Amino acid sequence: MKNTIRVAIDGPVGAGKSTIARECAARLGFIYVDTGALYRAIGVYCNDNGIDVHDDTATAEYIAVSKVTISLRFIEERHKPDEAGLTSAGSAQRVFVGDIDYTDKIRTPQASMLASRVSANPEVRAFLLELQRGFGKENSVVMDGRDIATVVLPCAEVKIFLPAAAEERARRRYDELIEKGQQVDFETVLADLNKRDYDDSHRACAPLKQADDAILVDTTGNTFEESVERIIGIINGKNK
Repeated sequence: MKNTIRVAIDGPVGAGKSTIARECAARLGFIYVDTGALYRAIGVYCNDNGIDVHDDTATAEYIAVSKVTISLRFIEERHKPDEAGLTSAGSAQRVFVGDIDYTDKIRTPQASMLASRVSANPEVRAFLLELQRGFGKENSVVMDGRDIATVVLPCAEVKIFLPAAAEERARRRYDELIEKGQQVDFETVLADLNKRDYDDSHRACAPLKQADDAILVDTTGNTFEESVERIIGIINGKNK
């Protein structure tokens, strides 16, 4: 295989990008970068400090004035044993705003909507662009988001677009939130997801779309393992 390989995975919210990308990275020994977490952190940070994220100018000015720093830190962790009793190790990504760990604060429906809003802000995107690109300069990475193959890593060796039916994505997100103890109903989750899809694909700055040279991998009806094996097969096939 090549010394460095960059894998760009784009797709709509709830398609399983993060969990699939994280597992692929762990099995391949690559660094996993969840770029959506960066936008969630910016959105939550601004909201926590009384900034209206719908005001692009106020948001950009606050980021500049506060001199906020967003960073990803990786810690080694061991996963739970599988059905065969085997365990695997991987790097867990933690998201920090300054010295504060925001990882647990950004996994809520509100954080998702805040992320969708700030990601449409050109100044926010410019602020995070070089941070994202930096991870792919010297490391083999699996990076997922909305515009990785089209904007962040346009020269990635592997580009994948990962959609799934809206109802299935909403069900996955609903189950995930319920498991975390959050009180939500399915119809609200589906409505939020449909709005997020529309906003992400219609924004003027770096809208969600499939790159011309990206491989389409629809996860509708797939098991997690089927999706992971499909993507790893694509990555290995590109690097023979």
